Amino acid sequence: MTRRKMAGIASVAITGLMLAACGNGDTSGESSGSRANGAPASEGVIELTFWHGYTEADGDVLETIIDEFNESQSDIQISTEINPWDVIDDTLLPALSAGTGPQIVAMPAERLPVYADRGAFASLDDFYADPQSNTAALNPGAEQMIVVNETHYGVPTGFVPLALYYNKDLFAEAGVDGPPTTWDEWIDTARELTIDENGDGTPEQYGVVLPDHATVANGVWPSLFYGNGGDVVLDPATAAIDSPENAETLQIWQDAIVKDKISPTGVDGIGADELFSSERAAMTIGGPWMVFIAADHDIDLGIAPIPAGPVAQAASAIGVSMAVTSDATDEEAAAAEQFFAFFLNDENAVTWSLGSGWPPLRSDIPASEVDENPTVAELTAQAEFGRPLLPGVVNSVDVLTAVDNLTQRAMAGEDISSLLEQANAQVQSALD
Repeated sequence: MTRRKMAGIASVAITGLMLAACGNGDTSGESSGSRANGAPASEGVIELTFWHGYTEADGDVLETIIDEFNESQSDIQISTEINPWDVIDDTLLPALSAGTGPQIVAMPAERLPVYADRGAFASLDDFYADPQSNTAALNPGAEQMIVVNETHYGVPTGFVPLALYYNKDLFAEAGVDGPPTTWDEWIDTARELTIDENGDGTPEQYGVVLPDHATVANGVWPSLFYGNGGDVVLDPATAAIDSPENAETLQIWQDAIVKDKISPTGVDGIGADELFSSERAAMTIGGPWMVFIAADHDIDLGIAPIPAGPVAQAASAIGVSMAVTSDATDEEAAAAEQFFAFFLNDENAVTWSLGSGWPPLRSDIPASEVDENPTVAELTAQAEFGRPLLPGVVNSVDVLTAVDNLTQRAMAGEDISSLLEQANAQVQSALD
């Protein structure tokens, strides 16, 4: 998936789309999409429509897996309808309300709680309890991201932690041997790589670019909070952003950014990509799309985990999930679960990982199984550090808006204590 498409996924979480309530549709199982393998279904075959937004190489490999599933048995046929992720987000509830929605849908995991809360998705607890479901070894964070009110509502298709991406040539020019592994090393390295040639206080080259709002997948600052033992919410109902740990984190980075100017301020996630691609920043936090950005701009790219904070090595993860909708009959839901198990089997778990660029979803698949793709292999080794963003939180949009307001103002030099108090009240209001 390219950076543009994955950035589109991340942006869905902050669109603030107005979603109408829906009821359960009565469906006859007829598909409204074009069949994945182009063949008409035979009489008595269960037909499922699958909406998703994979349109690059990931879409090709997903269609291949669907075709192979259709050919592997004669009882179920899946067809697909492909739309941008934000279009799916905007049209799913009206379609379900009219009884014309899909039986299976994929979407950014941050949006899943919204639909689960409105009764749009079916519980998959029985599927997860089935030893034949291939879910026993799922990455724990990937499974956590699809649980809402202690109920499983999805099957992950992607879970990748944010990582540190760095320009090897700029490191070499500065005499820096390799990527930092701790916050202290990170800040020291960024100082070495920050260049203000004319002394005007605005560096021509920043050591790092840390976007302070609308960050990639909204996960940069949660990642930093996690690294120092902090959090945004303790559970789907309790704000936790006003804490001594988060105050210390913001102070550390405020000092480094405001005083030492290792990173620009007022930059969002897209702006961070642009600074890195123009080689005006030596390091950034991002996702697998950075490989495409680097290739497009002839940057010799290095990938490393986000450096460990004082308390933990952690990174917020980008996630996508499939779900069974309320338009599915019991028979169709069972058929969808059969496909999910097929998608997660040994062979397809590796095929999907290599084709999509995401690390394997199952923790029992070692990096050696995907080492033909160096980026996937590196991100697989980092998968253990990934944490889902706001799992189970329905009103993630307002929560993330409060975080954006906090971090942007803090990195502009405002008083951290009062900002945290305001942010905690805003987050709690959103959760309530």
